[in-house]
Amino acid sequence: MSSTSTELPMPQLPRTNEGKRICQVIKVKPEALTEYKKCHGEVWPEVLAALRKAHVVDYSIHFLEPQHLLIAHMRYIGNDFEKDMEGIKESEATRRWWKMTDGMQESFIPGATGSESGPGWWTEAEEVFRMEG
Repeated sequence: MSSTSTELPMPQLPRTNEGKRICQVIKVKPEALTEYKKCHGEVWPEVLAALRKAHVVDYSIHFLEPQHLLIAHMRYIGNDFEKDMEGIKESEATRRWWKMTDGMQESFIPGATGSESGPGWWTEAEEVFRMEG
């Protein structure tokens, strides 16, 4: 007995660009924590626009109290990471934001002087586990 299948193929949903996941760590100065939280409660729209223009999405910063760590997590969904990160520096509002917030932080990168120049400011954290789906 032969049978013919009447099942329709499953539609293929468009795949979203999961992008590159990025995790970064820096220390917040204990005396600056209240101000840091306050300014991040009201991030300037121009700073958010510069991040979006640079294809940064799902950006969050967490605070780990015992060590005074700020842990940032974001996804990059563009095609030229280095170029897009350089593009963020072109935003005058972002440069003013960094001047305000850099003084509240202590970088773990030797020789770091701020977000705008030098060898970097936030330390990248290596991903060692990911649960998919």
